[in-house]
Amino acid sequence: MSTSPAVDRIELMQTFLHIVEAGSLSAAALQMGATQPTVSRRLQALERSLGVRLLRRSTHAMKLTEDGERCYERARELIADWHAFEADLRGVGDEPEGTLRVVAPHALGQLLLVGPLAEYLRAYPRVSVEWLLNDRRPDFIAEGVDCAIQVGEMTDAMAVAVKVSEVPRVVVAAPSLLKGRSPPAHAAELAELPWLALRTFYRNEVLLTHRPTGEIARVPIRPRMSTDSLYALQSAARMGLGACLGSAWLLNEDIAAGRLVQLVPQWHVAPLPVYLTYPHARFQPARLRRFIEMMRLALADPTGQVWEARVA
Repeated sequence: MSTSPAVDRIELMQTFLHIVEAGSLSAAALQMGATQPTVSRRLQALERSLGVRLLRRSTHAMKLTEDGERCYERARELIADWHAFEADLRGVGDEPEGTLRVVAPHALGQLLLVGPLAEYLRAYPRVSVEWLLNDRRPDFIAEGVDCAIQVGEMTDAMAVAVKVSEVPRVVVAAPSLLKGRSPPAHAAELAELPWLALRTFYRNEVLLTHRPTGEIARVPIRPRMSTDSLYALQSAARMGLGACLGSAWLLNEDIAAGRLVQLVPQWHVAPLPVYLTYPHARFQPARLRRFIEMMRLALADPTGQVWEARVA
């Protein structure tokens, strides 16, 4: 089998992906409507072309070699780029289709972003979305993630990060926590309170700036409870377990209803940046381009409609 034309190599890589994802040559052949000898010959041709062994096979098992693992990750990326390249040549007006795999933060993904997501799905009926909620940084290649919405500073140099918004934050506590105490007048007095920590963004210290003077206060705290959930932080604060620093979009209604009190309102806490991130690729499928465009518009204004949702 000649492997010099690019289309042959793409076919070989697609066959290799089918083998790995199906778990065996016979299962891959069934998925592809081919015979097992044909699939085996394509695998051997790819290995000869690359000059490496990709799979170790025994009677009962199949395992990727180290080279095979690297090849699998790169092949997935290359095939995705090829499909996006074909779509790009057909024109940017092509109807988006296929499955989009998106990671979003728990709180934003459960409450604020479902509205823009629904608009996207209504606009493009041939697209389906896997909406995965967690607050960690995704491994785009290993997890097959197309795009992520992330809060906080970006450190992944391997991904494109587009800043689309900011999340204002406030310091709050329940009235019961302040009972018998004078409300703190200076940021330094916050250290005297019991605290709750949102360990994703702060653990043992909070930094505040006095709006009128620009004075900066670095306040040490000793949290009674630490969590990675914004909702758990909100619930614990309502119960009077400690003061906390959290997203204004979630806590403002509690402040308005008297369930929480904003502390040291003249002291400003730096907002958290919101990024749309996705892996580097020369070509992007239409479904990803349209999703990025729609989410950028929805998140652009922190005072806009998308940020007005509230927890019941």
